[in-house]
Amino acid sequence: MKVIHEVGTRKKAIARATLSEGTGIVRINSQLLENYSTQMYKDKIKEPLQIAGETASKVNIQVSVSGGGMSSQSDAIRVAVSKVLAEHNKKLRQQFLDYDRTLLVPDVRQRESRKPNTHGKARSKRQKSYR
Repeated sequence: MKVIHEVGTRKKAIARATLSEGTGIVRINSQLLENYSTQMYKDKIKEPLQIAGETASKVNIQVSVSGGGMSSQSDAIRVAVSKVLAEHNKKLRQQFLDYDRTLLVPDVRQRESRKPNTHGKARSKRQKSYR
C-alpha cells in the first residue's frame, strides 16, 4: 500500500495528513486523537472517521497542523483526514459529499484585513461628537 499525503486549510490553519497502512491510529502533532483538547473539536475531527467506518480502522493517519486557532485547526484537520480517506477509497468520496460538502471542499472565507486610520476592527470608524 502506498503512502498518501493531503492538505486541508481553514483561515490561517494548515493541516497536512499522511495515511499509511496500520490499525486505525490517528495522531495530531504526534499526540493521539483521544488526548486532543476539547470534546467538541474531537467530535468534529471524528466525523469522517465514523463515515469511513471499516476503512478507517485499517489505516493510520498522521496529521501535522499549524496556524490559526483551535476551531480553525480542527476544521483543517477534518478536511485533510477526509481528503486522505477519499483518496485511499474512491467510494468514500460520494459519501462525504452527500453527508457534508465541507468535508472535502474547504471553506475559503478569510479574515478581513484592518484598514488604515480606523479604530479597532476592520470596519469600525472613529466616532464624531459634534453632531
